[in-house]
Amino acid sequence: MSNGIRFYSAGPLSVIALIILIGLVILIVPLLFLGLAGAAFTRLGFPWIAAVAFILLMILGSFISIPLGKIRRDTIRLAPSGSEPFDNLSAPLAGSGVWETVISLNLGGAVIPFALSCYLLYRAYPVVGPALPVLVGTGILVVAIVSYVTTRPLKGHGLRSPFFMPGLTALLAGLLLADGAGLSAGVIAFVSGTVGTLLGANVAHFRDFRDLEVPGVSIGGTGTFAAVFISCILATLIA
Repeated sequence: MSNGIRFYSAGPLSVIALIILIGLVILIVPLLFLGLAGAAFTRLGFPWIAAVAFILLMILGSFISIPLGKIRRDTIRLAPSGSEPFDNLSAPLAGSGVWETVISLNLGGAVIPFALSCYLLYRAYPVVGPALPVLVGTGILVVAIVSYVTTRPLKGHGLRSPFFMPGLTALLAGLLLADGAGLSAGVIAFVSGTVGTLLGANVAHFRDFRDLEVPGVSIGGTGTFAAVFISCILATLIA
């Protein structure tokens, strides 16, 4: 002890034990999340293994985007203003560039959830009956409107949709349209949350793509994936 301060030294075994503990936490937490999320998806009629595989495909697929096309925007470079008041009205300089924004479709945030939505509609139609398309269409419209209003186009960053708002809206729509919890409510909430979010947060903002000044916009990707993923999880709570 020096000047009232005590110093402690950790042995090599303590350091190794701490590293092992951190490693176990890093390993166990994702596995626990997958287990809970997989158990939730079984409420929609999926086997646990299939549910976990779907979640993994969504997460891994979020890193893959399928290019659909490009949007071109001419950029104008003005001449420096002079001392005269009308010098700013001079013609643009030669060699003005072209800004290109690549539009793509995210595999994990758009393709896989949409495919699963179609599958759930196919499975639920014999149970719910001809009213299912009307109920789902109404839910999609409500979620799309809420997603469109709450999504913010940020220049230089892209589109940003709130994480929980689309999913909570879909959850409420499922409960109201199906008159309570159950499989039909879960299906309505799932399809409304995924398709409605993609339509409202991305597709409906197509006219804003050109002004975002970003190299690419991924439908269901960055800025929207979390909202779609949370919508899928929340929908299982009322199934």
